[in-house]
Amino acid sequence: MSSEPGSQELIARVLECARTAGATATDAVLVENESMETRIRGDEVDRVTQARERCLGIRALSGGNGAGLRTAITSTSDLSIEAVEKLVAETVDLARQTAPDPAAGLPEEDPATEVPDLGLLDPADRNVAVEARIEDARRAERAARESDVRIDNSEGSEAGSHFAKVHYGNSVGFSGSYESAFHSLYSQPIARENGSMQRDSWFTIGRRLADLEDAAEVGRRAAQRALGRLGARRVPTCEVPVIFDAVTAASLVGQLASCLSGYSVYRKMTFLESRMGDAVAPEFVTIVDDGRLQGGLGSKPFDGEGLATRRNILVDRGRLSSWLLDSYSGRKLDLPSTGNAARSAGSAPGVSATNLWIEPGEARLEELIQDTPRGLLVTELIGMGFNPVTGDYSRGAAGFWIEAGEIAYPVEEITVAGNLGDMLMNIDAVGSELLWRSRIAAPPLRIARMTVAGE
Repeated sequence: MSSEPGSQELIARVLECARTAGATATDAVLVENESMETRIRGDEVDRVTQARERCLGIRALSGGNGAGLRTAITSTSDLSIEAVEKLVAETVDLARQTAPDPAAGLPEEDPATEVPDLGLLDPADRNVAVEARIEDARRAERAARESDVRIDNSEGSEAGSHFAKVHYGNSVGFSGSYESAFHSLYSQPIARENGSMQRDSWFTIGRRLADLEDAAEVGRRAAQRALGRLGARRVPTCEVPVIFDAVTAASLVGQLASCLSGYSVYRKMTFLESRMGDAVAPEFVTIVDDGRLQGGLGSKPFDGEGLATRRNILVDRGRLSSWLLDSYSGRKLDLPSTGNAARSAGSAPGVSATNLWIEPGEARLEELIQDTPRGLLVTELIGMGFNPVTGDYSRGAAGFWIEAGEIAYPVEEITVAGNLGDMLMNIDAVGSELLWRSRIAAPPLRIARMTVAGE
């Protein structure tokens, strides 16, 4: 039986074999994942899964001489020396048969020179037992069900822990590794009263177990959200101010990120394609992407091409100031990479945000509501109704109707619609509560006017 070499030894072997086979340039990434997930529903353990995998990705580039490089990408989970050496030879041969691309290639910028500790995991968390995560899920489920007699069922409470090691090297001399983790806890109870049934959820996520909210508090918050939606109704179609809470506002930032990708820009698939340097939001709006944020859910010391991650200001006091770029999209636009390359073992590098957020303001959500005579607070968005080419935006929504600066009643089965470009320019208030539930975050945002389609 063939033995598997160590991670760095394996990467070095791939690069040497590719050079010997005649590749012009090569890089390789080895991703090692380990995870556990559990779900509790009622008093029963509904599911427990544990998984471990190692996958190697190889990118070989061949050719040059002004015509561009030819590229092939392969991956394997068979990490024996014989299997890897055979795959490298096949990858280099495959690259020779593809079409040349002038924009293909490894980064021309200097690679990362250090791998700083960004607080991406607590080593002690590796000892967490599956029984402990089952107990976390059980506590959340129990707290949700015991919080009110109207919570009579649930879709379950889930807990998970995920650990990863990433090893990357390329033929221009970069080699680096880092470890990361994230832990999560989620609860989704169901409330029932007078024939009305509603569900809602809450969850917490962090790089360390110590960063998570208390399990019982997660269950109680989920229950409160579900109870708050009982008796929801529709509202007449109108144009009013719309407040997106911190959960739903993050989705707006995510959709904006897709419009700032260098791939969308050079393909002319974004309504912002010709707006660099223009005012796209009020002066009090600044949007940042920072791959070096300590403990950030999207942090990493180097990107998918070995370049150092960094802080990029995408919208600077209202003005569009940067795209999100890897080396390929940067070459297409005659710009340097912004350190935003991302790749899996089986794919070519692409562009991804790291930690992306809107800088918070000073007013709390309660104050935004009090300052809104009549309007809508959105707490859930449904569907994917967004066109990045035109900016047209239309999504199903649920939340709460506001009258005289107070929450009047819950609403559902409505649609909020507008144009993302207009929505950005019409932000008239930014809240203070920046909520991280993924690598993209936002505080509450109020849009001065949107169409709310209901009855």
